[in-house]
Amino acid sequence: MKPEMITLKHGDTTIKMPAATVAQVALATIIGQIAPATQAPAVQPIAKSEIPAVGQPWPGQGGINGGLVKARGDVPEHYLIIAVKDIGDHKWGGYREESKATSKTDGKANTEWLCNEETEHPAANACAEYQAEGHHDFYLPAAAELYQGWMNCPEVFAQDCYYWSSSQRSAHSAFGMHFGGGNQSNGDKSSELRVRPVRRLFID
Repeated sequence: MKPEMITLKHGDTTIKMPAATVAQVALATIIGQIAPATQAPAVQPIAKSEIPAVGQPWPGQGGINGGLVKARGDVPEHYLIIAVKDIGDHKWGGYREESKATSKTDGKANTEWLCNEETEHPAANACAEYQAEGHHDFYLPAAAELYQGWMNCPEVFAQDCYYWSSSQRSAHSAFGMHFGGGNQSNGDKSSELRVRPVRRLFID
């Protein structure tokens, strides 16, 4: 049996195609328009001369240059931007409950998990709501991101208290960082610790 043919005309051009092929092309076009495209990180072209020293404010980026972070997994190389100031003391939340926010390096993914879980997570929520210089993509840093802050510019943090990371250690605790001596420990999720948001800056 011959396939049903459809004649397509555009100006002086005429094309005959099987009806099934036309349907497949039309369906693929519609799906391509409806399906959300995967959003790649926004990359900004920045000259090296425009990059401030580590520990110094980065104009227009909402905070301080916390240093370069090498690519890891599906997260490209980027600069860690540390908010200029703390945003208070907050509980981690979810005491006695397991969370999927277990990454030691990806605070953004951790924060997204925490903000979408049924249990309230005050520290993560406070960071996700933070805005500076038009940027609204801050998050609660992971344990390794806090450690990078201590390695690169500990002086921009308070020296007499612990800061929450977004990295869960157990159902009862999560990792924290003390910038006075560089100590990392686990704190009770129901405790209120200091909170400092961070964000990522992807550049060419």
